[in-house]
Amino acid sequence: MMQSNVVMSSIATAVKLLVATVAAGVIGNAAAADTTRVIVAFKPGAAASVKAAVAAAHGTVKQDIVGMDAMAVEVPAAALKGLQHNPNVEYVEDDVVRKAFALTTPSTGNPYASGQLVPYGIQMVQADQLPDTNAGNRKLCIIDSGVNRDHEDLNGNNFTGEYDSGTGWWYTDENHHGTHVTGTIAALNNSGVGVVGVNPNKQLKLHIVKVFGASGWAYSSTLASAANKCGTAGANVITMSLGGGRASKTEQRAFDVLASKGVLNVAAAGNDGTTAISYPAGYASVMMVAALDENKNWASFSQYNSKVEIAAPGVNVLSTVPMGTGSQSALTVGGTAYAPGGMDGSPKTTASAPLADFGLGDVVNSAMAGKVCLIARGTIDFATKVSNCQSSGGVGAVVYNNAPGSFGGTLGTTVTTIPSVTASDTEGAAMKNQLGQTATITVTPYNYAYYDGTSMATPHVSAVAALVWSYFPTCTGSQIRASLGKSALDLGAAGRDTKYGYGLVQARAAYDRIKSLGCGN
Repeated sequence: MMQSNVVMSSIATAVKLLVATVAAGVIGNAAAADTTRVIVAFKPGAAASVKAAVAAAHGTVKQDIVGMDAMAVEVPAAALKGLQHNPNVEYVEDDVVRKAFALTTPSTGNPYASGQLVPYGIQMVQADQLPDTNAGNRKLCIIDSGVNRDHEDLNGNNFTGEYDSGTGWWYTDENHHGTHVTGTIAALNNSGVGVVGVNPNKQLKLHIVKVFGASGWAYSSTLASAANKCGTAGANVITMSLGGGRASKTEQRAFDVLASKGVLNVAAAGNDGTTAISYPAGYASVMMVAALDENKNWASFSQYNSKVEIAAPGVNVLSTVPMGTGSQSALTVGGTAYAPGGMDGSPKTTASAPLADFGLGDVVNSAMAGKVCLIARGTIDFATKVSNCQSSGGVGAVVYNNAPGSFGGTLGTTVTTIPSVTASDTEGAAMKNQLGQTATITVTPYNYAYYDGTSMATPHVSAVAALVWSYFPTCTGSQIRASLGKSALDLGAAGRDTKYGYGLVQARAAYDRIKSLGCGN
């Protein structure tokens, strides 16, 4: 859940990137230095014996993995060998970390109510061409940080969920990521309020399993349990805007079994912009999703490799966040009103002062005192640029793009006191001709936010899968998966490639293909 060019601006800690590792200082509940957290898979009926062995080794059981003969335990590192050689133990593996990985047009009144904002991704995946009339026969399980169930644009959906002793109730969302994902799937078609999702008419059944708290990370054992909870709840599709850089045998087994039972598993490719394979997306039983921008170009942060199967919108995606936690930005210079992007982490306040050129914002410059800083993107991160403006005495900051198009930024954990926004390259060029004129930046509370990331692309795919499947409920999950690939809009190199997979997911094209050729073709 992050909103910079490489991150998804939704979660404060993990909100925009699916990262492979987490620094030890970030993980407050990680195993102590002299202990290690592992998954112990055991033979059927041997749970009590294994728990006794763990206790004898001065370890503790952290979680019984739902639906599997396995548990997560924390034990002294010296005790590992003994566990590995225990006759009741099948295998022992690391319990690896999983993290969460953010353009609209007004509705014309058809097919969405007037006053609705239609995120560009809705039309790009053809969701506006396929009504969700039948979606009530499908259930989509969202494994994430929970959801703000009472949000003005989500309240009334067909929600179920459960309590988790580690993360709390499913209907709360401390880091905003899960609510953003949910909005892309099912924000309501309610006149004059917010945005619309792929399935906007309260038909689709949504089951919420909360694995992330405010910190935005979890273990693979938690994810395996969550996936099995989805299966028990009767999910047809499981969506996961999360992942990590190492595979887990336990996790893979869970998804393999679910896929064999007809569940379609969908997960994010990751936001490192490298060829690294993230998991669970990297398992054969999971569909890996890459991110595109509004021009159908590959997003530079999206991981690319042979496992990428399909692509969807993942740049500047507008969706729901817990009420009042988003921000809405406005910018005027002289008599010109601009349409700025949000800078996640900006304080909600107003500043007005002459506009001054701050270059790249890479050094403190006292000439910016009492000015609004106009800053070019590049070289250093957004937080440093805005902090340098503030340290120079600047009262506000505008960071403009160094590539075509608009974008959203993030300050991460950096706290600033001056409002900041982003602007497109063309807007930046125009403002350079307005230096000295009065610039006014206003950042106000909002119930929606623009995020970037493969986390944003993934719910587009899972929601389209549920939508198309609802018309053909006798198809299997694997047949829907294959149909989505065969009907995707081919982008990049001809055929499947490492950046786009088979191409951009297309709801109407998939429907037409199945209607014409049947489930298995």
